[in-house]
Amino acid sequence: VQLVEAGGGLVQAGESLRLSCAPSGGIFRLRIMGWYRQAPGKQRELVASINTGGDTNYVDSVKGRFTIARDNGKNTVYLQMNSLKPEDTAVYYCNAKALKMDESGFYDYWGQGTQVTVSS
Repeated sequence: VQLVEAGGGLVQAGESLRLSCAPSGGIFRLRIMGWYRQAPGKQRELVASINTGGDTNYVDSVKGRFTIARDNGKNTVYLQMNSLKPEDTAVYYCNAKALKMDESGFYDYWGQGTQVTVSS
């Protein structure tokens, strides 16, 4: 199973982009979906996540600008990014976490990454 992402691109500061991500097949016991990003020379960081109950989590730098949403029926996750800044430039990776059968942790699935570039 692969996560298929769409929606990256080049925009100017202040503009918006919407990312989407869906698995190519079924993921058993899927629980959390989210987006990470990695800028050149920096570590990958969690941008936003959402669980099956709709609880969300955001990194402080995107609060008030980004919104994560999920369609549980389609196992699709979206990231609406508004008021983009040059520092948002990074490769954005979709992530899905499936609960292990013994509930000791999660299996991680990753997308191939989509480039988001924000010019000043």
